[in-house]
Amino acid sequence: MNPNALSLGVINIKWYAIMILIGIIIAWILTLGESKRNGLPKFFITNLMFYCIIFGIIGARIYYVVFNLDYYTSSPLEIIKIWNGGLAIHGGIIAGLITTIIYSKKYKVNVLKVLDIIAPSVILAQGIGRWGNFFNQEAYGSEVSLSFLKSLHIPSFIIKGMKIDGIYYHPTFLYESIFCLLGFLLLVGFRSSKSTKTGSTFSLYLIWYGILRFFIESLRTDSLMLGNVKVAQLVSIVMVVIGLMIFGYSNVKQKKYCEETYKDFDVKI
Repeated sequence: MNPNALSLGVINIKWYAIMILIGIIIAWILTLGESKRNGLPKFFITNLMFYCIIFGIIGARIYYVVFNLDYYTSSPLEIIKIWNGGLAIHGGIIAGLITTIIYSKKYKVNVLKVLDIIAPSVILAQGIGRWGNFFNQEAYGSEVSLSFLKSLHIPSFIIKGMKIDGIYYHPTFLYESIFCLLGFLLLVGFRSSKSTKTGSTFSLYLIWYGILRFFIESLRTDSLMLGNVKVAQLVSIVMVVIGLMIFGYSNVKQKKYCEETYKDFDVKI
């Protein structure tokens, strides 16, 4: 498996970077469309997406580095080489969430409404970005047999890509990608319901991805660890709990998603 999509002399364009970029572009387009439908100014969501992307990548890298300090303290220059992989999605989610809260508060916009607008696009981008792990041959699961992979009826190029050093592994990137796509469809459908309350879509994102990642992580062999605990599973539990709390709060305190539009916001243009 060649992780390079294109080589231009000393410059190598990685499939990893391409898949992340595709995910970001699609998420940006979908988010702009939904924000327009809700009357949010284009500048608001464009600037927010820009900051979320920048700080999200930084957060994802810092998170990964923190849980691999032994390696990066001995090879500090490797910290900046994100093209070799090493972006932890939970770090990106946390950084993106903090950025969204600060930015929305600045313009006095309902944070939960903004998160509802963004959530489906984010989980779709995550699903697309997972294919970068495939090309890097990372984030795979435990050892399996060739017959097991064939029984999944997946394309042969995926099966070939899951043969690493002569051993076949669970294509956990594929499992997560598929369920992220299903999550995207679920969130969009849920958000379109006239009875959905503001904040409920975001809470469903936290619950869906938290449960998904908890079980995916049980198959992976390259997990970031905190002692004997897989960090991603711990964070996933926290995501589900927070999601349930937000869902309860939203259905008691918030307006219906379709009723809360730009006329309710105080965005200064």
